[in-house]
Amino acid sequence: MTLLKQIEIDQIKDKLSDDISQLGKIYKAKKSAFISISVDHNLVDGYLNDGWEVEKILKTKTRVRKPKTHHKKFEDGVWCQFYDLGYRYLNYDDTFKLPYGKEPEDKKQIDVVAIDKETVILIECKSSEKPKPSNSLKTEFEGLEKRLDGFRKAIDQAFGKGLKVKYIYATRNLRIDPESIEIERLLKTKSFYYNDNTYEYINSLIKNYKGAARYQFLGLMFKDQLINTNKIEIPAVEGSMGNKNYYMFSLEPHILLKLGFVLHRTRANEAEMPTYQRLLVPNRLKGIRKFINEGGYFPNSIIINFAQRKHKVIFEASSRSGDSNSRFGMLKIPNAYAIAYIIDGQHRVYGYSDTNFTESNTIPVVAFTDLDSIEQLKIFFDINENQKAVSPSLRGTLQRDLLWDSDKADQRLSALRSSITIELAESPNGPLFNKIEVGEDSAILKLSAFLSGLQNSGLLPKARGNNYIPESTAGSIYNIHNQNHKKEMMRTEKIAVQFLNLCYGLVEEQYPEVFERERSLIMSNRGSYAYISLVGSLNTWETIKGNLDYKSSGKERFETISKYLIALLDQLKSLTTEEEESLLSKYGSGAEKKWSLNFQLLVNKVFPEYETNELVIWKERQDKDLLAKGRHFGVEIEKFMKHQVLRKIQEIFGDDWELEINSIKRKCLERAEEEKEKNYKEGLGRTEIEWTEMFTINDYKSIIDKYWTRKPEGNGDYETFQDQFSIDVGEGLGSKAKSVKWISRFNSLRNSWAHEGTKEKGLSKEEVRFLEDIYNRFYPSFN
Repeated sequence: MTLLKQIEIDQIKDKLSDDISQLGKIYKAKKSAFISISVDHNLVDGYLNDGWEVEKILKTKTRVRKPKTHHKKFEDGVWCQFYDLGYRYLNYDDTFKLPYGKEPEDKKQIDVVAIDKETVILIECKSSEKPKPSNSLKTEFEGLEKRLDGFRKAIDQAFGKGLKVKYIYATRNLRIDPESIEIERLLKTKSFYYNDNTYEYINSLIKNYKGAARYQFLGLMFKDQLINTNKIEIPAVEGSMGNKNYYMFSLEPHILLKLGFVLHRTRANEAEMPTYQRLLVPNRLKGIRKFINEGGYFPNSIIINFAQRKHKVIFEASSRSGDSNSRFGMLKIPNAYAIAYIIDGQHRVYGYSDTNFTESNTIPVVAFTDLDSIEQLKIFFDINENQKAVSPSLRGTLQRDLLWDSDKADQRLSALRSSITIELAESPNGPLFNKIEVGEDSAILKLSAFLSGLQNSGLLPKARGNNYIPESTAGSIYNIHNQNHKKEMMRTEKIAVQFLNLCYGLVEEQYPEVFERERSLIMSNRGSYAYISLVGSLNTWETIKGNLDYKSSGKERFETISKYLIALLDQLKSLTTEEEESLLSKYGSGAEKKWSLNFQLLVNKVFPEYETNELVIWKERQDKDLLAKGRHFGVEIEKFMKHQVLRKIQEIFGDDWELEINSIKRKCLERAEEEKEKNYKEGLGRTEIEWTEMFTINDYKSIIDKYWTRKPEGNGDYETFQDQFSIDVGEGLGSKAKSVKWISRFNSLRNSWAHEGTKEKGLSKEEVRFLEDIYNRFYPSFN
């Protein structure tokens, strides 16, 4: 492109402003959700008819406003981000055009332009009000390389050579395959794809890092690009530990801020996986700045890793001392963006930004070179494993990276569950995109709901160590016989993600009123657990029937079970308010399981042939007649135990029987007093309660255990506790522990029949049969 004429340079600069006052006013207007203008009073009615509303009546004008379009709001939001990042030379409206060729028509409108002393950022914004697939981007990127070359030449002429130019294609709510040829063309030009993840990440940086956000942003945009060609030379000591060389030195914070980069566990850094760092805590950062400005300092070292992808760190050593393997020398560091990954100490490094000591202090640094992300992650975990700051979400997210190559099956499966969930959350083309919290990214759904849902769905097997649990493999997508674990995990992940995206896509596309509901029955933590569990259960059901196997694709699985999901969703859509509240009110321990069973029951109503073992048992537990029958047996068994235990202990010890069980008596007396107090406070007056009425099942068991074979003196034919209370529950009678095991099981069932209002728990047929067997064993003796 020929040199721009001065008039063309002036036209470019006329569309930019570095007036701080003007930029502040523009920033305020762009932060607003409304477009506001002042009009003559007599024109107000016309504006009102066009959808405007009165904001304020002034002396000579009326200020009217209307909501910004989604695209305008997004474009203004991006502009405000760059203002917050410290850029103070920006376009002030959307009419900025930049030449890229010789012809007059060779100009392109740029939505946001941000310039400082080192960089020029050109941003094109595209958005949709609701998530949708993007239109073809062929025309956008096909000639991009040529346009960018022209842009750079125009910028050199208008603003001087040496500025780093970055073109950003920013999108909101547009689903673009990151592996598409269009994105490949964009990235080939060294441009940046600024998607929903990046937009939210930059907002988080601004919120948490304030002025320091700029450093992380520059590292993200210009990673590995030289700031200048002058190397940073500092004295250093080279050492070795853990078979890794490292360097110890001191460095001014302002240098490390530019060289440094933090691998935040956020979707915006997905190309750097595995990532592990949490975002800074704003109040803590503020406190650190105050501490530094008041003369405070941190004597411990920052730990970094020099990523030598393009630029090498050079150590020129002097001779080694005879007393140590360490050696002194000069370390030469390339002056490049994001070359130093901060493993530990980001609060201290970023705390120095905007302080009085950024250039005058030096901070101690321990620097490794060429650690891969896994090694960095392990160091981070070793340092932080006992700190609460590593959130459960971050820990769950890192399972993928820490355990993927484990030699234990159960750990690999943990990694696989984590990886599937992350892919669901980070796939721009899926309905769960940005809806599951991953690492430091907050979202409406918790990572743990998906991890536990996948664990109990049957889609993946369960294992202990390297032993797979046989009953968990019936409907598994994972082929446990494939010894190429990595290949099998990748195959399984691909199928599972496709399968679950299709299942959630059904809700999003055909049942939007269910998908978008504020108190959602699907898009909630309990609902997600239940939905994934149901999907897995149906997958197992159809696998057992022979309609699916581990080789079936995600699409085949979805097509096979979709009729069941439609049955569920049709009923969820038409639940009465009372039915919906009944389900939504299930909180606390076991709530996820109750939701899961309710989902199964709704499918069972339409497809009675679909019935899992857990659903059968749950339905039995809702049977009031069955519960009443079990309660009858339980009450009679407890009566029998009380009668026989007290009778026998008196027969064995005579008048001393109370002293023999005095420790139990003391507890019973205390319970009796508590019961008397409770009755009194509830208005029942003074009631006398015998301590022998306060025995528990465990008290009876303690007496039976202790005096198992005891007999009264001189009574050789006496029926002992062993004779009377030994009952085989399927494990034989080879020991006392096996002989009285029934008592522990009986006690565990007691809460299911001893109190009214236990419908949620109830008793199954098998449990009632157990109680009936014990009852029949004792009943003749009781009579």
